[in-house]
Amino acid sequence: MAELSSNWRKLQATLQGNTKLKPSVKRKVVDEPSHTFGTQHISKKRSRGNFHPSEDQTLAPRMGGAHSSKLSNETYQKTSPSVGLWAKDSGISSEAIAEAYGLGIKGNSMMAIARNDKVNHGKSQSIDLGKYVAVDCEMVGIGSGGHQSTLARVSLVDFHGRQVYDSYVIPKERVTDWRSSISGISPKEMRFARGFDEVQNEVSRMIQGRVLVGHDIKHDLDALKLSHPPKDVRDTARHQGFRKFGNGPKPALRILAQELLGINIQETSHSSTEDARVTMLLFRKYKSNFDVDYANRYSRKSPPVNGGKLKSYRKRR
Repeated sequence: MAELSSNWRKLQATLQGNTKLKPSVKRKVVDEPSHTFGTQHISKKRSRGNFHPSEDQTLAPRMGGAHSSKLSNETYQKTSPSVGLWAKDSGISSEAIAEAYGLGIKGNSMMAIARNDKVNHGKSQSIDLGKYVAVDCEMVGIGSGGHQSTLARVSLVDFHGRQVYDSYVIPKERVTDWRSSISGISPKEMRFARGFDEVQNEVSRMIQGRVLVGHDIKHDLDALKLSHPPKDVRDTARHQGFRKFGNGPKPALRILAQELLGINIQETSHSSTEDARVTMLLFRKYKSNFDVDYANRYSRKSPPVNGGKLKSYRKRR
């Protein structure tokens, strides 16, 4: 009998020990992350005998602090939509969204895209070209003394500065001066160049119906033997607000890049892709002024914006 009482006391001690563990078990359930809400959370509480009818409300997610957990914050940070996704979901062009919210144009960040450039790649199939496209061409010399120019490379970038086309072009005339120190082109590049007619057709299709941005763009269109409606052209060489940066009527692109963007280009041979990107960056940073100029030139019904005056530019040192 004494032995039975001893065993009974041991059993009671064990039961009392298990009872002391219950609060920690309950605390573990409460401390679990908030994403284990709903049926899963309740099923754990039921298994421990802590469920009450008044807790039926936990079947639905609670609003407020309970759901501003670390998990939720990380999820929001990782799933921030890009401009492209916003555009796709809303049916609005990525250009319009970028312009409205100032996305992708912080400082000169557009220039960092250059690491993705592929020389002589032709048309970039993965990019859906929008309303705006910038063009730049590189020329080589023909004729006596090489004083005349003919097309040897053409590049196009989109509104965001991404390369959408780049190709060397086989000149139709005999080249008498490759101008390699400026154009960056020599006879060896012609081994992989495309024919003029092929390049002309590609470029013509890509710029059709779009706003064409360029620097002294008539020069490039003449080289391509193409035309474009004047109302759909934005020329940084002829923009009224940029004239004060040139010694003559047309400021050099290199000077505009230095004075307005604070970047140096064309320090060695030229890159038509880089020049097209800088031209688009100039257009985007001062787009409101280009729009004023456009309205004053081509809007018949609306009165001149800002009284026909453009905003003044400040040099960026």
